[in-house]
Amino acid sequence: MEYRGGTQVTSVRRIERHQARTAYLFITPTVLLFVVFTVIPVVMALYLSFTNYDVLSRNDWIGFDNYRRLAEDDLLWKTFRNVFLYAVVFVPLNILISVLLAVLLSRAWRGVKLFRTLNYLPTLTSAVAAATVWIWLLHPEFGAVNGLLSYVGITGPAWLSETRTAMLSIIMLTLWQSVGSNMIIYLAGLQGVPDYLYESARLDGANKFDCFRYITWPQLRPTTFLVSTMSIIGALQLFDQAFVLTQGGPANMTKTPVYLIYQQGFNQLQMGYASAQAFVLAMAILIFSLINMRISKAEDPIV
Repeated sequence: MEYRGGTQVTSVRRIERHQARTAYLFITPTVLLFVVFTVIPVVMALYLSFTNYDVLSRNDWIGFDNYRRLAEDDLLWKTFRNVFLYAVVFVPLNILISVLLAVLLSRAWRGVKLFRTLNYLPTLTSAVAAATVWIWLLHPEFGAVNGLLSYVGITGPAWLSETRTAMLSIIMLTLWQSVGSNMIIYLAGLQGVPDYLYESARLDGANKFDCFRYITWPQLRPTTFLVSTMSIIGALQLFDQAFVLTQGGPANMTKTPVYLIYQQGFNQLQMGYASAQAFVLAMAILIFSLINMRISKAEDPIV
């Protein structure tokens, strides 16, 4: 068969150009949506963070005044302390419960699909709807939680009205809603663990705990990185549950940075100051995500 070099090269280049144009055509709607609904709002918010914009009349450039005001805002730093305490409890429990459920439900025993579905169902419930239900569950007089505690002789607290239990109530709700989706992620991660590793470990006399400690858990490190990162970001962006359950109370013990941004921007119409708070929160999310990345990559999984 005879080929003409120049003609063949031209045809290949024409096909490549056609493929490139087709690819650009398909990604253009997504890029446009990203620019319109993400890039432009972020740029506008960055500009507003240097102004005294109040929605109604003022929009004057004030430089770094909003950021200097942030340094003296005790309430803002209190909200960061609140979500830090929330994250310290929520993130480890979220990972632990999700892993245990995934390992338990990875077995091929009768009814396992039903239990997987039941554990995943809370994830499908909206945060507002779930929080509304939990208000009744945690009612100090008629709630099911205190009712169950009374059967064992314990007088339940006013969960949402006491400073020592308000944040714990939010943690219980968010755990109930999040472990199902993370369980599915860990189940997918477990499917990627090679069986020959377990077979080799059993031949060496390893028990189930040893297999989990030295094989399963190291192999799930990339999955844990994903789950922990998403959990940290979700913790720093906590809003719906605190808004519905406690309205930030009592005594601002459950007020979060996003809740404070909402109040400053939409209740007090201080959009410029709220934008500055939002960028501080974005930097905090970035910093904690990078720290988590460094910790997660400190040790490579077994290959």
